[in-house]
Amino acid sequence: MEAAAVLSVLLLCATVHTTVAVTDGLLWNGNFELGPKASDMKGSEVLKHDAIPGWTIFGFVEYIKSGQKQGDMLLVVPEGAYAVRLGNEATIEQTINVTKGMYYSITFSAARTCAQEETLNVSVAPDFGVLPMQTLYSSNGWDSYAWAFQAEYTTATIKLHNPGVEEDPACGPLIDSIAIKTLYPPKPSRVNILKNGGFEEGPYIFPNTSWGVLVPPNIEDDHSPLPAWMVESLKAVKYIDSDHFSVPQGRRAVELVAGKESAIAQVARTVVGKTYELLFAVGDASNSCEGSMVVEAFANKETLKVPYESKGKGGFKRAVLRFVATSTRTRIMFYSTFYTMRSDDFSSLCGPVVDDVKLLSVRNPRRLA
Repeated sequence: MEAAAVLSVLLLCATVHTTVAVTDGLLWNGNFELGPKASDMKGSEVLKHDAIPGWTIFGFVEYIKSGQKQGDMLLVVPEGAYAVRLGNEATIEQTINVTKGMYYSITFSAARTCAQEETLNVSVAPDFGVLPMQTLYSSNGWDSYAWAFQAEYTTATIKLHNPGVEEDPACGPLIDSIAIKTLYPPKPSRVNILKNGGFEEGPYIFPNTSWGVLVPPNIEDDHSPLPAWMVESLKAVKYIDSDHFSVPQGRRAVELVAGKESAIAQVARTVVGKTYELLFAVGDASNSCEGSMVVEAFANKETLKVPYESKGKGGFKRAVLRFVATSTRTRIMFYSTFYTMRSDDFSSLCGPVVDDVKLLSVRNPRRLA
């Protein structure tokens, strides 16, 4: 009897949806490995709004097993054995405890299925973002995306919604591995006027994936998942780690994966008439991204083009751009001149890596001239 009572309590805890405290990493059942009961499903369709432990669903949501077929297409799950698919106007959400006023970044993996123009709405009231999924950056069809928000209340309901209207109501993105990370706004220091110049503060990266995390353009994200930096372009940039890529300095860096459509920028406080030096590293991520690359750096009205010959096996070079400030605020920006594809996978965009960005004032510019 006691064993049966304990088992009943455990089952109840697994099915009751409560507000959970936030810790860096996967949300509760964020990889969907705990699935609905067979009685709550019709084929792959989930019938009850609270059938998936930890989550509430609305609309046509499917529980997908890795290897499941959709016509001639084999559906692959990047981590574990299960994922969910959001049909037309479908939503999946979870409520967590947060600290009011703090910044958080959501990371999730998604794959396009039958629709070519799929988008995904990500929201935590009152913030929301529309993330386009037309461009694929990895060979297996899955990409990880980051989106950030500032907590307005002590609880936050994270919602992923498919706004698409397709002829087939089952068409929609596959979603897997949803995680959260607390972001701590960086500050300038004595050795760097720029904030987060080494990109060490950023979104959560799944330890078992090897494709990095896409940071969306700032036009789709009021709060950057890459603190202090804006993505001023039509396409995303990729946030990479030293566990899976070659990184010039520290454990994190940014890969400019979409040519001039993939740019990062930051506005720094400067003194009019003072001379500054912008120092940075340019390299490749050791991901078979080969060929001639050029990173263009901008500071005030000055421009520097830094060529880099990549063999796709890692490495970097350093560059310096000197300029005289003409304003109390100076925009620093980087983008890649060319589009590049991986040599081992001609469907995956890649590009040069930028890291260890520093902005320093020059005390005696004449001596260094």
